[in-house]
Amino acid sequence: MSLISLKSGTDIRGTAIGEKTDLTDEAVRKITMGFIKVAAEKCSVAPEKMTVAVGHDSRLSAERIKKNVISVLCANGIKVLDCSLASTPAMFMTTVTLGCTASVQITASHHPFDKNGLKFFTKHGGFESNDIIKILEYAEQADISGIADAETSEKIDFMSQYADILCKMICDGVNAENFEKPLEGFHIVTDAGNGVGGFYAEKVLKKLGADISGSLFLDPDGNFPNHAPNPEDKTAMKFISDAVIASEADFGVIFDTDVDRAACVDENGNEINRNSLVALASAIALEGNAGGTIVTDSVTSDGLKIFIEEHLGGKHHRFRRGYKNVINEAIRLNSEGINCPLAIETSGHAALRENYFLDDGAYLITKIIILLASLRKDGKKIGDIISSLKQPKEEKEMRFKILTDDFKSYGEEVIKSLEKYAKTRDGWKIADDNREGIRISLDENHGNGWMLLRLSVHDPILPFNAESDSEGGVKIITNEFYEFIKKFDMLDLSAFRTN
Repeated sequence: MSLISLKSGTDIRGTAIGEKTDLTDEAVRKITMGFIKVAAEKCSVAPEKMTVAVGHDSRLSAERIKKNVISVLCANGIKVLDCSLASTPAMFMTTVTLGCTASVQITASHHPFDKNGLKFFTKHGGFESNDIIKILEYAEQADISGIADAETSEKIDFMSQYADILCKMICDGVNAENFEKPLEGFHIVTDAGNGVGGFYAEKVLKKLGADISGSLFLDPDGNFPNHAPNPEDKTAMKFISDAVIASEADFGVIFDTDVDRAACVDENGNEINRNSLVALASAIALEGNAGGTIVTDSVTSDGLKIFIEEHLGGKHHRFRRGYKNVINEAIRLNSEGINCPLAIETSGHAALRENYFLDDGAYLITKIIILLASLRKDGKKIGDIISSLKQPKEEKEMRFKILTDDFKSYGEEVIKSLEKYAKTRDGWKIADDNREGIRISLDENHGNGWMLLRLSVHDPILPFNAESDSEGGVKIITNEFYEFIKKFDMLDLSAFRTN
């Protein structure tokens, strides 16, 4: 098996449990050798002068993979800090607060229990796609013979240090009369999905005085027995919504497995997710950044654009899917002198400039909780901040598999054909801020909404999204789109039958 097949965007990811395991001990050791070489090149430092922190989420295969990573690092003379159970954002922060040369996080985000992977950081952020390619190319040639299992790593409890940073943020931000207990009188429930987010309930919320009774699945369990650890999952969101209502809590938060994403619910159990979360994060980010630009992915709603530009006075910059794409675009805009304080994807990846453009679910929730406490002083609630956000009446996503090996070229040809087709249609208007695929607005006679067709970041898939401000509008939009797409015989259009 070629190791390059383990590349997944800016991560390395594979199967780590079962007969089809490809993230084997040998593969992990070779990948670690590749990482050492790339990290040394990026940081201009010899391996024996490097300090690398290693952490992992709650996956069942984490200890096995960590053992192999640490063994290779130690064999190359690298000082290793073993952070054990840790969030992905915390592992980046080891390069900032502890001065580590680089860090390794063992995680597969929200994916099933048998998957695992590796993410890499320096103080400049996560490794890029080209870095991952280099790691895997070096790994293919790596010599791992003679590397023993013995290790001389130093175990540290960095998550407690990281939690203290968040606690200080809340204490300073709320500036309550009881400074050390700014969340007294608040009832906040947390759903950690059996990932690593349970620390937030115990070491942040409870420590600062909040009642956390009714919180769910705080204990790490790599079997993920209760629900998928994913804020985009409808079942997961129902759990936290129901928990808030049952506990009569003031607020609820939910994290994915490794806490780089989050969502929340208000006191009535209403979800603040996807467009609502982007709106709330934008309101926070634009405080002190009047007229600033918010970078999002391409599938955000028309209502969100109106909210950011007309209600918040900011600018909305739609970009491509993929959290790293969104973050890098925000960094690029800032480098050109454009005030851009936030990059956020509808999946819940939110990266604030003030926090190194790190996508950190716990940091975002911390900012929201500071706002929650501040609003209470004025007799207001979180919902008041986003009450003017117009939500679509209907939405739908379909995914069309491309049935040819040269899927990228074929997908791009379909998108070009749709652009030509749209120009001939009455009531169709191509968006003027199109930066991925093609987005088309449709008037009241053609579905009263929009559609977006794009090529998947990694897979041979054409995702299609549609939203409408009218009941029955999505059906009209998809029917009109079908009249175009039905002629492409190298697409699996079965989604039209199942939707």
